Amino acid sequence: MTRMNEKRRGEAAHIGDILADRNIELVGADAFTRHGFTQVPNPILKSKRISPGAKLAYTALLSYAWNCNYCYPGQQRMGDDIGVTRQTVNEYIKELEKKGYVDVKRRGQGRSNFYTIHIPKDDVVGPET
Repeated sequence: MTRMNEKRRGEAAHIGDILADRNIELVGADAFTRHGFTQVPNPILKSKRISPGAKLAYTALLSYAWNCNYCYPGQQRMGDDIGVTRQTVNEYIKELEKKGYVDVKRRGQGRSNFYTIHIPKDDVVGPET
């Protein structure tokens, strides 16, 4: 069964498998692109439902989860990576969670949270609040 057939049937697929069918070719990789890049789903990029900061946090989560279907970065690390404070990352994550773009499983004090990222099919993923 091809990856496209899996997607059409609604089966869960690894993000790398989903994007492999519609990837791009990099020509002349430079110092920035040779270390990888992250593709953002257009419904996230163009969403009017979330702030630019929440879009950036979502993109960072995708970057961390690239090799598997889950991720659990620390909020301090994410803040350092995207140039904001840990408290601001927490606000962005709460916004994404409220809108249904991510699920957060708290793993206990001193441990990073476990994030499940929802790849939207359109701009309406979670509740319209």
